[in-house]
Amino acid sequence: MLCAPAENGQGENSQGKNIHGDNGLNADSRDGGSQAEAPTKESQQRILDRKIPVCDYAGTMNAAQPLIHIQDFHMSFGTKKVIEGLSFDVHRGETFGFLGSNGSGKTTTIRALLGIYRPTSGTLEINGKVFSGDFGARLGYLPEERGLYKKESVRDVMSYFGRLKGMSRQAAQDFCRQYLDRVGLADKAELHVDKLSGGEQQKIQLGVTIMNEPELLILDEPTKGFDPVNRRLLMDIIEDRKQAGATVMMVTHQMEEVERLCDSIILLKDGQAAAYGTIDDVQNQFGGRTIRLKYAGTIPASPNYQVTLAETNYAELSLPDGVDEAQVLKELVLAGVVVRGFVAAKRSLEDIFIQVYGEAPGTAARTEEVPAHTRGRRN
Repeated sequence: MLCAPAENGQGENSQGKNIHGDNGLNADSRDGGSQAEAPTKESQQRILDRKIPVCDYAGTMNAAQPLIHIQDFHMSFGTKKVIEGLSFDVHRGETFGFLGSNGSGKTTTIRALLGIYRPTSGTLEINGKVFSGDFGARLGYLPEERGLYKKESVRDVMSYFGRLKGMSRQAAQDFCRQYLDRVGLADKAELHVDKLSGGEQQKIQLGVTIMNEPELLILDEPTKGFDPVNRRLLMDIIEDRKQAGATVMMVTHQMEEVERLCDSIILLKDGQAAAYGTIDDVQNQFGGRTIRLKYAGTIPASPNYQVTLAETNYAELSLPDGVDEAQVLKELVLAGVVVRGFVAAKRSLEDIFIQVYGEAPGTAARTEEVPAHTRGRRN
């Protein structure tokens, strides 16, 4: 059985106030074989709806100051340069998309930000300081490599991590019940983690990451490998945390997730920013327009557009800067194309991704090297 810090009578109540436990260890969730009473609907909703508390670590810092600040960051593994002069900010309350092909330096940047790697040079700060344990309780990190205690029950694992994150036993158990019900795993609370599928374990890992309502979430491909239904479910959960006030930094290859959730994005290529800003900024930076067309006939080749998707009676055309949609529509009609539907929009992020990387999101590329001597916290 997993053990967690004991409560000392000054603990947290169901509203999630900080506890001040002693350093002893106590049985986590089955003391005397007793079971906590099931929470009421009102208390369950309170768990979901309560706002992110302001972290003491923030002090008197200006709320307008970025929560994450990276300036002129360089990272080398031996003679191999992985990150070269990277700079960007993540502002409080926003969801930030950290995008790039595999091996472009995303995970390396996150690990350096969290003190796992020592940067070659540059500034990497969370809340105006180099990351330290002072902020750890307000950070939820879902790493690329998932890790749970496989020989313990789902309920015990979640309760244990909740206690480590400063929750009372009751609050951790309440969250566990509510979360497992939401993700369709309520009937598996007593199973050992190793009896779950990979996707089910990933749902538990996300629950552990968010359960103490951290101020900052750093999520490395949180929906990787999920089918569309479960991916949407996890996106809903992440969006709930955003609506509650959390700042989210998310690595993903799913452009629909980016367009739904993200306020700002960065596209990382070979350790440098290929694009950075709000989604509108990035779309404007790359220019051009996309036409979604329902039609009959044959679309001819033209210097005024490029056919980026062609299906039966449906096509998407990419227009360069300076070409008007009405001009293209007229050209198609004169060529004998029967236009049944016509929608113009800015270029999609997937089109931009393909232009930058020459490949679709998630396509394998070079691998980030991780020499052992680079690991360890910064002084």
